[in-house]
Amino acid sequence: MIAVIMVFFGYLLGSVPIGFLLGYLSGVDVRQAGSGNVGATNVARVVGKRQGLITLVGDVAKGFIPAFLSLQLGLGLWVSALAGLASFLGHLYPVFLKFQGGKGVATALGVFLVLAPMATVVLIFVFSFVAMVSRLVSLASMVAAGFAPIALWFFSYSPLLIWLSLLIALLIIFRHQENIRRLIAGVEPRI
Repeated sequence: MIAVIMVFFGYLLGSVPIGFLLGYLSGVDVRQAGSGNVGATNVARVVGKRQGLITLVGDVAKGFIPAFLSLQLGLGLWVSALAGLASFLGHLYPVFLKFQGGKGVATALGVFLVLAPMATVVLIFVFSFVAMVSRLVSLASMVAAGFAPIALWFFSYSPLLIWLSLLIALLIIFRHQENIRRLIAGVEPRI
């Protein structure tokens, strides 16, 4: 029963639209401004860098907390992975925003900081390098997501986590469809 509660908690926590709430408090509906995304990059662009940073930390925490609590409660890797996946899906499809959420990169980061910390450090470097060279957060996000299953395999993490990283990577890339179109057209905003 506690396992089901943790997965449900993960989804509800993931559904909390931090970027939207910070935008709302600033008088801006971030869904109607910039890229229309509720994530940290768009919040930073349309509301301010401080709010963008708070959104980033909050979105990472949404993935970190359910996975971490599940492990601390001794519920095992499966429940921790499911709670983390639920928080990620909550961010993508939040019940509080009619299932129209963000792209999940920061929330996935939070999940894998708990479940695969060594691989996650490598992925942070991959993201940072691509972002620094290209000045494109979307490209860096997709490259890091795509590299995640390889990084987890390299560090010999559980096949469960490798498959989880593959599923999350595919969903992140799927959620970047508009960015991919803009990248191809050469009009994707740079940082």
